[in-house]
This record gives sequence, C-alpha cells and structure tokens, in this order.
Amino acid sequence: MPKMSALPNLPRWAVLAAHAVPLLTLPSGLWRIALVAGVPLLPRAAPNCGEGLYIVMLSVVAECLALLTLGLVRPWGEVVPDWIPLIGGRRVRPGAAVVPALLGAAGLTVLCAWSFYAQFAGLGDGLDGSALQDAVLVVCYVPLLAWPPLLVAVTLAYRRRRTTAGGRPLRAEPAPMGSSEA
Repeated sequence: MPKMSALPNLPRWAVLAAHAVPLLTLPSGLWRIALVAGVPLLPRAAPNCGEGLYIVMLSVVAECLALLTLGLVRPWGEVVPDWIPLIGGRRVRPGAAVVPALLGAAGLTVLCAWSFYAQFAGLGDGLDGSALQDAVLVVCYVPLLAWPPLLVAVTLAYRRRRTTAGGRPLRAEPAPMGSSEA
C-alpha cells in the first residue's frame, strides 16, 4: 500500500478515512460536471449556462470542503501555513477545526436524510431516467453517505489527539512543518 502523508503517531484508520473523503465525493462531482458537459445522464435537456455554472461550482465547493478533512491529519491542521497572510504560522486551536467539522457533518447528515425522505415520499422528480441512467446516478451518489460518519470519526480522533483527558488544549508544539509534507 502506498505511504500516505500525515502527521506522525496517528491511527492508520484516521489517515485512511481522511484520505477517503475526497475520493468519496469525487464521483458525484464528476457526474454533475458530465451533466453540464452534455453527457445524457438524465432524460432532460442539458442545463442552461447559469444552471451549468451553479452545478460546476457546487462540485468544486463540495470537493474543496471534502479536501479540508485532510487538515485533520496533516500539519496544516495544527499550524496555519506560513503563506497565508496575517495568520500564517499560528497554531490552530482545536475548537476552530472541531466545531466547523462537526457542524458540517451534522449538515451533511440532515441533507442525506432529507434526500432519502424526499425520494421515498415522492417530493421531487425522482429517478426518471432509464435503468442505466438511474444506476449511474445511484453509484455516483451513494458514496456520499459515508462522508458524515467518516468526518465525525476523523474529527473526534483529531480532538482526542489535540486535547488532554481534561479537555484542555495541549501546550506542546506540533511537529515542524516540512515543505514536502504540507
């Protein structure tokens, strides 16, 4: 198995989970971009220019948010990289990473639950393509269900690593950031 870049002394499962999140979001983003490109994924007409821009930006934002999960196992999740103006080189407070990550996981869980409820309650268009189109849609979107629990698990591992048993932040300095590791 290839070596994954991460901080030392991390549980292997946390590193694998953090690296899996961006890969799990990729199929749905590629599906949306293919839809904008005119690939016949739905029995409807291709989206217009405004809708297409929205769909592409949704894919880019979702992938960028998924990539933030890597910060929970990489040096830039403990010390802000030097190239960032004003705050570069400062330590990241554990709460500044844990709270947004857990709120994001909660939001993703609500979004997934609503999507399934809406599908089964018949609130949307539903799956109205051919069997192959519906299968491709499901295969591309089902991996997103793993995003919230993986994010919660990696976030809790990050919190456990960055705080003591009493819940106070550790005062020890993190490992130095190497240019090849960041």
